[in-house]
Order: sequence, then C-alpha cells, then structure tokens
Amino acid sequence: MISSFSADSLVIDADEATDKITSSLKKQVRRVLRRRGVVVGVSGGIDSSVTIALCVEAFGPNNVLAVFMPERDSESESLSLGRLLVDRLGVDSVLEDIEPALTSMGCYQRRDDFIRSLVPEYDEKWGCKVVLPNVLDEQGYNISSLVVESPDGKQQKLRMPLDVYLGVVAATNMKQRTRKQIEYYHADRLNYVVAGTPNKLEYDQGFFVKNGDGAADIKPIAHLYKSQVYQLADHLGVPENIRKRPPTTDTFSLSQSQEEFYFSLPYDLMDLCLLGINNEIAIDQVAKGTGLTEHQVKLVWNDIAAKRKATRYLHEPPMLVV
Repeated sequence: MISSFSADSLVIDADEATDKITSSLKKQVRRVLRRRGVVVGVSGGIDSSVTIALCVEAFGPNNVLAVFMPERDSESESLSLGRLLVDRLGVDSVLEDIEPALTSMGCYQRRDDFIRSLVPEYDEKWGCKVVLPNVLDEQGYNISSLVVESPDGKQQKLRMPLDVYLGVVAATNMKQRTRKQIEYYHADRLNYVVAGTPNKLEYDQGFFVKNGDGAADIKPIAHLYKSQVYQLADHLGVPENIRKRPPTTDTFSLSQSQEEFYFSLPYDLMDLCLLGINNEIAIDQVAKGTGLTEHQVKLVWNDIAAKRKATRYLHEPPMLVV
C-alpha cells in the first residue's frame, strides 16, 4: 500500500531486489529450463546492461554470453558502451554485424520505398526517424509523424498515411527479429537461455516487437519500473556513461529518444503515472506527486489505456483451437 505518493514511491531496496531476481534466475534457468547459462543481446543501454549484470550475479561471468548486433543505423556509442560494460563484467562476447542480413532481406530498401512515397528524393544519404506528439498537447489521437533530414541538414516533418506508417514499422521490425534469431543461435549452441530486457514500463505498454525483442526465455526486469532499473544499475556498478545516457531506440538513422518515439513523456513521469494507475492512487495524489495537473494525469492515463488495448496482440501466445 502506498501511503504518500511521490518519486520516493518508486525507491526499492537494491540489495533485496538483486537477491530476489538472482534467486529466481537460478531456479528458472537451472531447475525449470535446465540450461547452463544465459545469452543477452547488449545494446549499451540501461536495460540490457542491468539484465546482463544480474545474470552475472546469478551465474558468474563464465556462464553468460554478451552478443553485440550493430547495423547501418546503430549509434557508434552503443557498441563502445557495450564493450565497456562487458569488459567490466568479465564476460565473453561476440560481435554479429546484422547489416548484410538486413540488406539481403530488403529491410532498408523496403523502408526507404515507403518513405519515398512521401519524399521522392529520399535516399541512403538522408536520415529518418518516427516521432509522436507529446501526450499533454491534447491533439486528439497520437498520430506518428515521419522526420527526414537531407544531406545538407534540412529537416521535414510529415504526417504518414497508415500504409506508410505500417510499412516503415514492418521494415524496421526486421532488425529486432534478426537480432533475436542470432541470440537463439548462440543459446542453442551453448545450451543457454535467451534473456529479454524489457522493463515494466516497456512490457506494460507494448514497447517491443512480437517475436523480436519481445521473444525470450526469461525476462528478469519486466517487473521493475525504469526508474528502479536505474537504481539497480547504480547498485550493480554499471558504468556511469551508460547510466547517464538518455534512453534511445537506436533503430532509425536520426538520433531518437524513447520519449519522442513512443512514450511521449520522460520515463520518470511515465513510471509515476503507471504506478498510480496500477495501484489505484487517487488522481489528485498522482498530480501532486508528478507535478502535473489532474487533467494532464488523465490524459496520460488515457494514453496508457489506449496503448494497452492496441498492443494486447503482442502479449498473446499463438491461438489454439479448444
């Protein structure tokens, strides 16, 4: 029961949380799934960093494998930060450049063809990303827009028809599904499991690709709000450069935060709003704890409910005839 609602409501006992997770991991991996260790796709972001650090706590560095999977649009910082973490943890790693596979499947070509339906001159020298409006702007439905940047640095923001939006997303989803295929290759050859890296905010709101980054054998931090993941990162000794890095999608060629792509608000405010709705906290208390107005909290709660409804499909297992 939350008696006084504020940012402190998300504070956890890091020692206790770590012990609970590592104990659960040992039971799940060794006794239930009967595997020797864990494969983690490492992106240089906070979630994969905490996930692999927890796996090392549970199984030791010799039973954990880090997989780096950059591609054409990846930020160079992602790989350098990932290597920094892996070196500190002392785990083995492999580098799998997935750009050739994505090129052969037409990932970039398919995406660019849809973009060219709006911007005919668009080519590989341009940059792109997909953005959402701020949920507090009261523009009705949150409609994604395409941002493109020409080689001379000029940007355009365009409303995407549904077919263009779906096409761009379908093409970029190839990246997450290709990465997961690589992770399972290494897991199969080592008799390991694959660890997923979503936090509670991402898992609840469907911020993952079905059979892509949503596929995993274990999800060690899916019960933790992102603010709590940062607390564990500090406790586990995740390098400061990673802890200070803003959450990114690392999916499009233009730099993009998770906030502008999907959540529309900073993660700390989204965490508190989600905590409030999950615990049936009165709206006036959530407003006080977040610094938002009651009307703004209602807008966020409506957006949370809408995303839950729209992404229910992502959580569903294959349907069987019963």
